[in-house]
Amino acid sequence: MKVSILDVAKKSGLSVVTVSRVINNAGSVRENNRQKVLAAIKELDYRPNAAARSLASGKTGIIGLIVTTLQDSFFDAVVKELNEILALHGYFLAISISTGIGSDEHHYLIQEDRVDGLILLSPMEEDNYIMELKRRGIPYVLIDNQQPENDSYSITVNNFKGGYTAASHLLELGHTSIAHLSGSEMFRSTRERRTGFLQALQEQGITPFQVVPGDFEINAGYTTAKRWLQEGKLPTAVFAGDDNIALGVINALMEAGVRVPEEVAVVGYDDHYIASQLRPHLTTLSQPADKIGLAAADMLLRRLSGEMKRGAGIRIDPELIVRESTKTS
Repeated sequence: MKVSILDVAKKSGLSVVTVSRVINNAGSVRENNRQKVLAAIKELDYRPNAAARSLASGKTGIIGLIVTTLQDSFFDAVVKELNEILALHGYFLAISISTGIGSDEHHYLIQEDRVDGLILLSPMEEDNYIMELKRRGIPYVLIDNQQPENDSYSITVNNFKGGYTAASHLLELGHTSIAHLSGSEMFRSTRERRTGFLQALQEQGITPFQVVPGDFEINAGYTTAKRWLQEGKLPTAVFAGDDNIALGVINALMEAGVRVPEEVAVVGYDDHYIASQLRPHLTTLSQPADKIGLAAADMLLRRLSGEMKRGAGIRIDPELIVRESTKTS
C-alpha cells in the first residue's frame, strides 16, 4: 500500500501541516520537528506526489545537476549523497553531463523553468552558467568551482591544505627529493594543491625534484615514472595530483623492480575506492564526499526556502589517510 502524508504525520507524531511544511522546505518549522519528519519519511520510504506538489506550489520538484563526468568515484559519491538527501525532501535529481555552456546556447535544464534549483559539480565556464541562472532567478550551488570570485554559493575543498599536508607528511618521513605530478591546469584544485606542496617545501628550504604538469590520468603518472627510470634518476618520494596518477607511477616503478615505499614513497589524492585495494595500499588525501554532498544540498534547500539571503561559501578540509605506500614499517 502506498504511504501517504497521513502515515508520515502519524509516525512522526506531528500534524499533517507540519509534515507538509517540511516537505516544502518552509522555514517556520522547528529543527527538532524537522528531524522527526525526515526520520519518518526515511523509515516509511515516503515519496511525495510530485505532480500534486508542483500544482500546489508552482514548483517542479526537480533539482538539476550538471557534471563534467561520471567516470570518477569521488563525483559518484557526491552525486549519491545529493540524491539521497534531496529525495528525503521530496525532490528528484535530474543529472546531465556537460563540458560547458556556450555564450549563445544555454543548457536545457536551465531553460523553460524545468528545475527549481541547480547544482554545478566541478563546472567549466561557470561564469556563463551563473549569468544565465541569475537572469532566470534559479537558485544554484557550485561544488569544486574554478573561479574564487564565485565562492559565495559554493562548496569547495581546501586543496591548498591538501597539497601542504601531503608534502609535510613526506618531509616528516625524511624525504628531501620529492616530485609533484599535477593534474590539468584548467582546474583550480590542480593549482591549489601545487601551491600548498611548494609552500611546505619552501618553508624547509627544499627545492622539488620536479614539478610535472599533466592530466588526472593513470598514463600521466606511468609515462613520467618511465621517463625517470630511463634517465636513471628517481625522486625518493612522489606527491601525485590524484590517485589515478599515483597508480600510474606505482605501476611503472613496480614493473622496473623499484620497491614502494622502500625506494620511492607515493602519496595520491581523492581516496578513490581503488586506493585501499592496491598493493601497496595507497596513502592519499580523502575528500569527504558525504560532507560535501550534505553541505551542498543544505545550502540549496536554504536558498530555495528563502532562508539563505546572502552568500557564504563553505570550505571543507581533506584528511590524510596513511597507508602502505609511505609506511616503511
